Amino acid sequence: MKAMALRRYGRPEDLRWTDLPDPKVAPGEVLVRVKAAGVNPVDWKLAEGRLDAVMETGFPLIPGWDVAGVVEQVGFDVSEFAPGDGVFGYIRKDSAQFGAYAELVSAHVRLLARKPAALTWEESAGVPLAGLTAYQAIQRIGLQAHETVLMHGAAGGVGSFGVQIAAALGARVIATASERNHDFVRALGAVPVTYGAGLADRVREQAPQGIDAVVDFAGGDAVDVSLELLGEPGRLASIADAGAAAKGGHYVWVRPDRTDLQALADLADDGRLAVHLDHVLPLRDAAEAWRISQSGHTRGKIVLSLAEH
Repeated sequence: MKAMALRRYGRPEDLRWTDLPDPKVAPGEVLVRVKAAGVNPVDWKLAEGRLDAVMETGFPLIPGWDVAGVVEQVGFDVSEFAPGDGVFGYIRKDSAQFGAYAELVSAHVRLLARKPAALTWEESAGVPLAGLTAYQAIQRIGLQAHETVLMHGAAGGVGSFGVQIAAALGARVIATASERNHDFVRALGAVPVTYGAGLADRVREQAPQGIDAVVDFAGGDAVDVSLELLGEPGRLASIADAGAAAKGGHYVWVRPDRTDLQALADLADDGRLAVHLDHVLPLRDAAEAWRISQSGHTRGKIVLSLAEH
């Protein structure tokens, strides 16, 4: 098979179009013919060696934990899927080496769900990591209908899902975003406010009765500013500030979860979760996709397509 791979830790320009053996399919796994692979900042951070202290990494390294594709082969004792089924998933394994930037990838069935019928291959590949991150952060704070939640970083890949998930629950969302992204965030279902100096006052103007919960997808001073507005620190979750737990909130690191993934698929098929694709590039342009991601100005998701193969 063909894949984009690295021979050692490196930068975008170190990715190479490489011939590699087809993946083995262990019991409980399926072999997926990849149609599209999602791009996330963790992909290039892993490639730079930033996760070396916490995750075993093998080389050649094929990055990518988001996949959408067709089941080509099933392993022993697999009854959940059959060849020809469309699936998508967050395929993070216990160690990193054989990811989704390839024509074929093997994945355990617990990491996969059926592809949402309402989404394209590329849209489906944009959902898993970012969608699960948003979904699990919102679960952690126990957000309920009719509550008001402050959401930081609403225009990014994770935040754009967070707004829609919270809105689908029936919550009112106040979301921080740059001025250029206000219309985008408003279309997702949130009341946009500009981040920066004076943020707390701007939020109070929009929620004079106060806010019930906070989800931080941005980092910086978002947690500290939010604690000025929030009566109960335990109803704050951050994916970007590891110090949130020490301040009484929650630090959330996404976990693969088939049930949560299916919940996201159901939201998409019900018309309550859309995927904004900022860039769709061929797999061989993965280096350029990483450079775009590293710029930090992405609205929505970046996806690599294998439609040409």
